[in-house]
Amino acid sequence: MTLQVLYVDDEPDLREVAAMSLELDPELEVRCCGSGAEALDVLETWQPDLVLLDMMMPGMDGPTTHAKIVERFGAALPVVYFTARAEASERARLITLGARGVIAKPFDPMSLAAQVRSFAGND
Repeated sequence: MTLQVLYVDDEPDLREVAAMSLELDPELEVRCCGSGAEALDVLETWQPDLVLLDMMMPGMDGPTTHAKIVERFGAALPVVYFTARAEASERARLITLGARGVIAKPFDPMSLAAQVRSFAGND
């Protein structure tokens, strides 16, 4: 079953590497955005199965973007944070914000798709 993922990250190089890593799984369809505002625009016309969201972005950070996603589209769309700030206290805070999970940066390119699938419930 194809899993559609919207990946939001302001770092173009990281976005490229992560997208390539995710696309190693032939049943993942990945679209990328460089900002929270761009992600909200994409979500107006495309409904992914999961949003992979960078925590720290200029303008609109991950938690602000997440709150706007919930406000506009409801809480049913799973959001997984992708962050270098993955210590236990930060993970717990993100989960209380409604995140399905947290994936730490730096990440293992060979296991990223499996990690994302585990949070989508499509192992």
